[in-house]
Formats: sequence, structure tokens, C-alpha cells
Amino acid sequence: MDIKSAIENKTILVTGGTGSFGNAVVDRLLTLNPKKIIIFSRDEKKQFDMGNKYNSDKLRFVLGDVRDRDSISHAMYEVDYVFHAAALKQVPNCEFFPMDAIRTNSIGAHNVIDAAVENGVKKVVVLSTDKAVHPINVMGMSKALMERIMVAASREKRGETELCGTRYGNVMYTRASVIPYFIDLMKGGKPLTVTNKKMTRFLMPLSDSVDLVLYALTQGENGSIYVRKSPAATIGDLAQALVEIFDYKKGIEEIGIRPGEKMYEELVSREEVARAEDKGDYFQIKPEVPGMDYRQYYFKGIDGSHILPEEGYNSANTQQLNIEEIKNLLLSLNEIQEELKNWNNRQ
Repeated sequence: MDIKSAIENKTILVTGGTGSFGNAVVDRLLTLNPKKIIIFSRDEKKQFDMGNKYNSDKLRFVLGDVRDRDSISHAMYEVDYVFHAAALKQVPNCEFFPMDAIRTNSIGAHNVIDAAVENGVKKVVVLSTDKAVHPINVMGMSKALMERIMVAASREKRGETELCGTRYGNVMYTRASVIPYFIDLMKGGKPLTVTNKKMTRFLMPLSDSVDLVLYALTQGENGSIYVRKSPAATIGDLAQALVEIFDYKKGIEEIGIRPGEKMYEELVSREEVARAEDKGDYFQIKPEVPGMDYRQYYFKGIDGSHILPEEGYNSANTQQLNIEEIKNLLLSLNEIQEELKNWNNRQ
């Protein structure tokens, strides 16, 4: 199924749709002639701003919370597809308020999936994170539970709804991510603070994250999780690239790893390697057991042959960008070009 025919004249619901991903996916969907795009979120101010930004009669805004089963179920009426992006994403907040992370990221996903099944939605794509792989913080743990909730529901095969997921690492220039944080530090005349210069992170433009969810929508199999192949860089090199682009003189300061941080991001775990298939620009991670036969879970193993390194797919063993390559990637972002123009005007 190609993307245009999949989207044309269809109704799509985006939970958490006023965030960075929501705006990016709406940009793309509006070019594909959908019948309606429903933006479901908690923030009425962001909904108001987004409505003014697009001024499109194809957009409908629904105020609600994925924690509230009734509100999400009401929003699902006559919906064809769901992109579930609503989440608590900030690691420190989830550490201090773990039950809130569970209610939104785990139970909220359960509510979305159940409401989709009950309303006959054709397909749901849930958006996960590298932090769900070998999770060491509450944000990752709650997202790992979301993935398992999706896989478990896919086994039940209630109704006609198909379920799949996507998993990605650092998406460049999303709200509260490291690149706009560095730029804010430069605007404030402060050194760029990094926790550890050798720490590696995937570098994925926001457009690639939209490609990933559209790929999962059109090609995704029930219960599978999809990963986009991406290059990576050390945080030290990323900071240095920004210093050179903006000709910034305050330098870089290393402050030490914070609680809940990893030295590298993982998108396919060591345990998932044997279930991963190469799909060109993507990896597909199939569920351990596709059906409800418990005997397979306990007594049937997995073929040990695989296409990935034994340690899985992570930001330390993917393609590593050097500083010049990072600068070229950064300069391809419209946000960086705008910041650079404003920066030069200030000098």
C-alpha cells in the first residue's frame, strides 16, 4: 500500500498532536488529501496556536487526556488510523513523578489501543523510544510497558484493528532536545554544557521520524516494531559543530553524567537481534510469539541466525559522523538556518 492511497480521504487521529512530531506529521498529511486530521491533546493554547498556523478545515481539535478512557474513545468515532504520540517524555519529570509516567505512557496507551479496537480503527501506530530498550529510567520503563501492551493486544486479534510500533532515538530540534538547549545556552552567553563528551546519540531529522511512522502505517505488520537506520555522533562533536557554525567563543564544559542517562542509545537490543529483519532503510522487530499459543512462548526457541551485530543496533555501532558531517546535517535544518540568521543579526 502506497502512502498517498493509504491517506487519501481517510480520517487520522494524532494523540499528543500539538507537539513537534504532531506538527511535522500534519505538515506531511495535509499534502496527501486526508478527509480529516483529529488533533487530540491536553493543551488548549497549543491547539489554538496550531489552528491559527494551519487554518485548514481538514483539522479538528479535541481536548482530552489519554488517561481518560471516555475522552479518547469519544475522539475515535469514524477514525481510520491512529498515531499515538502522547507521552511524558522528560526523563527527570518521570523520575520524580513515576506514577504519572505510568498513567500517561503505559495506561494511556492501553486506553488508546482499547478505544481503537472498540471503534473499528484500521491501524494504530504507537511511538516509542530508544529508552525503552534495556530501560534504566522511569520514562524508558513506562515506554517499554507501552510496547509490550501493544504486542499483547496484537496477539489477541480482537476485531480488525492492526497494531504496530516505531522506536527512534534523538530527533533533531524537537522541543526540549539537546540542540535547542545548546542554542539557548549560546543566546545566554553561557558555555555549552555536556554530561560526557564521548556519549553517542543518533541524529534523526524530524522528517525521518515522519517517514518512519508512515512506513509503519503502510508496511507494518501486526505486533512488529520498526526502527529507522540513522547515523550518530558523540555529544562532544555535536557541541563542537554548533560552536563552529555559530562561531561561539564561550566553549564547552563537561559536567558529568546525570541520573538516568546512558552512554549510548539502543534501538535494537541484544535479545531482539534474532527477531530483527532488514527492510532497507528500516529494521523490523517481530514479536517473540505472534499468537496466543502459550506453548510456543515456553517451548519454541528462535533461529539463532541474524543480520545485526550480537550487541544489537545502537548509537555506538552505527555510522559515526565527524564534525564536518554533523555541521552539514545541522545546516540542512530550517531551524538552524533561522537561528543562524538571527544570531548574525545580533552580532
